[in-house]
Amino acid sequence: MSGKHTFYFAGDLFDSKHLAGNAFLAEAIYKISKESLVPVLPQNLEQRETTAHSIRDNDILCLLDCDLALFHFDGSELDSGTVVEFMFAKFADIPSVVIRSDFRAKGDQELHPWNLMASYYPRTEVVLLDSMSIYQNAFRPEEGEGPEEFMAKGLSARRSQGMLDEIASRVVEAFEDVTSKPAVLPPNQAEVVYDWIARMPGFSKGYSAQKERIAEALRRKVERNIL
Repeated sequence: MSGKHTFYFAGDLFDSKHLAGNAFLAEAIYKISKESLVPVLPQNLEQRETTAHSIRDNDILCLLDCDLALFHFDGSELDSGTVVEFMFAKFADIPSVVIRSDFRAKGDQELHPWNLMASYYPRTEVVLLDSMSIYQNAFRPEEGEGPEEFMAKGLSARRSQGMLDEIASRVVEAFEDVTSKPAVLPPNQAEVVYDWIARMPGFSKGYSAQKERIAEALRRKVERNIL
């Protein structure tokens, strides 16, 4: 993987832990990739219109603008919005990394701990992690250090940073692997597919308002040898 690449950072956005965790992990990935992977966080996107339809449209368009994508498949049930974004990425043949840091076992298959319909897609790397184990092993306290020592010395924050750095390193490695895989979308069909992607979602401003932006996203991907 050479040069800078933008990646869409898809995951839950529903509470302060999600928002802070997304921000800290995104910055860790940016740092560990030596600034070659530039995260695009939906929570940081300017929303000029605040209708549900326009917010959905903006997220889809920003995903399509990006070179790569990262999807968080955590929780006992996968976030439905994240799954929809993942499928858009696969329709557009965007190289993707799926990460699960939730150690709970779920799903109806042996390969991945989620519903089998969200698995087996090409140009996708899956990173399965036990975040609790990584957190506890990131920093070992000295014998006798209890809850007060943890707070006074900032040991919880040191563990958290170690966990984030380990997860970020695994994500960077997965992006390096997935960007080495050839495109699946045939070059002679790419324009037709991306034109359909401009039509299919029913954008609030209509197909004509978005077709050039999506066509430009395709041109950038072709120029950068992503497609």
